[in-house]
Amino acid sequence: MKLCILGGGGFRTPYVYQALLRDTGSPRVERVALYDVDEVRLHAMVAILTELAADFPDAPVLEPTTDLHRAVEGSDYVFAALRVGGLEGRRCDEHVALDLNVLGQETTGPGGLAYAIRTVPVMVEAAKVIKDLAPNAYVMNFTNPAGIITEAMQSVLGDRVLGICDTPSGLGRRVAGMLGLDHTRVQMDYVGLNHLGWMRRVMYDGRDVLPELMADDDRLGGMEEGHVFGLDWIRSLGSIPNEYLFYYYFNRDAVRSIIGSGKTRGDFLAESQSAFYDRASAAGAGVAELWRETVERRSASYMAEAKGGTQDEPLDPKERETDPSHQGYAGVALGVMAAISRNERQTMILNVR
Repeated sequence: MKLCILGGGGFRTPYVYQALLRDTGSPRVERVALYDVDEVRLHAMVAILTELAADFPDAPVLEPTTDLHRAVEGSDYVFAALRVGGLEGRRCDEHVALDLNVLGQETTGPGGLAYAIRTVPVMVEAAKVIKDLAPNAYVMNFTNPAGIITEAMQSVLGDRVLGICDTPSGLGRRVAGMLGLDHTRVQMDYVGLNHLGWMRRVMYDGRDVLPELMADDDRLGGMEEGHVFGLDWIRSLGSIPNEYLFYYYFNRDAVRSIIGSGKTRGDFLAESQSAFYDRASAAGAGVAELWRETVERRSASYMAEAKGGTQDEPLDPKERETDPSHQGYAGVALGVMAAISRNERQTMILNVR
């Protein structure tokens, strides 16, 4: 099978490729087309992926290209992870909003809408190319704002477009982990969109175990959501809110925190990723380890403003899942592909019609 990654030079591409390397099912992805408009980033990404594949003799073949049509043609699956305008576009979205004392964030509020306005036309055109050159392909959309972009692409490709985000399913797994339960036996009742939703029930052997977590100060307080929202707030809701609801429930606090920190998420990523690609181009051997170090710093500062820290000095590193079999949204996407191509039974939380 052929997988096309739109935005293949992006910083999260190694997550996807690592998931493919570990996949031993059949049929499996044998070719990966990496499409990106930035040749420097593509070159660095190929070097990273080649290092990651060193111990895998049957690693999927890499096909880097700046030609969208060549990348898409004949694909069985397409992962859409573009950032139209790059990180400079993101910084502009953030700062224009913050200068007016409203939320500057890439998926919610005015900043998110600006990102969507810039991105929708590009993604609709990409959907048209997919319809022409890979009409049987399924599209997994990671491009933010995921709900809006998924809906826009569905206007061309219909139900073959699915919005992917690991935040909802990751929340369910972490709830199970806090209660010492096997997450593979959990059924999750999550309502909303990827960045605007609530976990209402977590069923285990026919019993809702969420009230048990809600009643336990130590366990609920040990979760990232408990730290962000506070225990009383979560208990008043009767459900666990998606972490991005911080930007809605505590909008003024979020704006004040971001402005006060002096550096937005886009500022931080622009600096750190620019430095990474500069170093990667001269690194030679060891570029994969350089990527791991950079992504660790990136993860530690995720939503820092919600936890009382800043991008440069996060107060509390992002809560981690202990099960190495889950690779974030790459793991979710691989599960969707396995369900479609191998008829493997899966229960997924996705953005769908």
